[in-house]
Amino acid sequence: MRIGVIGGGAWGTALAQVAARGGEVLLWAREPEVVEGINARHENMTFLPGVPLSPNIRATGLLADLAGRDALLVVAPAQHVGAVLRDTPVDRTPLVLCAKGIEAGTRRLVGEVAQAVHPDAPIAVLSGPTFAHEVAAGLPTAVTLACADEALQASLASRLASPSFRPYASTDVIGAEIGGAVKNVLAIACGVVEGAALGQNARAALIARGFAEMTRFGMARGARPETLAGLSGLGDLVLTCSSTSSRNFSLGLGLGQGAKAADLLADRRTVAEGAFTAPVLAEAAAQADIDMPITDAVCRLLEGVPARAVIDDLLARPLRDEA
Repeated sequence: MRIGVIGGGAWGTALAQVAARGGEVLLWAREPEVVEGINARHENMTFLPGVPLSPNIRATGLLADLAGRDALLVVAPAQHVGAVLRDTPVDRTPLVLCAKGIEAGTRRLVGEVAQAVHPDAPIAVLSGPTFAHEVAAGLPTAVTLACADEALQASLASRLASPSFRPYASTDVIGAEIGGAVKNVLAIACGVVEGAALGQNARAALIARGFAEMTRFGMARGARPETLAGLSGLGDLVLTCSSTSSRNFSLGLGLGQGAKAADLLADRRTVAEGAFTAPVLAEAAAQADIDMPITDAVCRLLEGVPARAVIDDLLARPLRDEA
């Protein structure tokens, strides 16, 4: 299976490294310096410096070069997936969606965006607790690989699996997508807890109540509870809510320390997907009458409301049953 990777950031490069263990991989990157560095020095100095890359990885700056691949790993940021796929020759090539988010304006999950652009392409979702630098270094990692076509899922899993990278099978594409999208928003909230020095009790409570929000939203959209409680939901939530290696957690950390969202988001080299997903998620939840107070709080923080005021309002909510 000849693999193509769309996206030359840290995560796209790490996944190319995973796929390169089983053969040649072609990676598309927007940045010419990334293409040159991978081809000439086997290193992505811009997004994943210090990690020697497999010589099986070749980079290109032309999406047209991905024509004829047997599968494409789509790792462009969620808000850009539609635009990138419109310029990619896909036809019936399986698309493995590795971006996590909800499209602004349309409120569509990444899979729905991909199907709108390429309705004949089979869709799979790869999601789970993953930091790019650990995956690229070959540290043990487990992910969910969800696909409605079980034969395709098994073929993709076999191609990507290694002793240090274990894809677990699922047919719940919606659940895998929702877990990845919602946890990014909750990770911002956990970063705020750290930045505001609210303590470990508060972080644990936020993870538990955040998971309740994820479950309510996911179940309303047709996700299975076991998917949300698995690697692509709770597993990813725990990871990204506990480390500054998470861009979303780091964003929340800065907000909790009093920095402005606009300043923290000014660095275009990294993308905190939760910042774009939060308002869309809040809109979708409100439309469906789903209670998501942590998500709403993150939206207020991103709008510029001081962290202390948002925290005080959240803690002053009426007492309720745990559900």
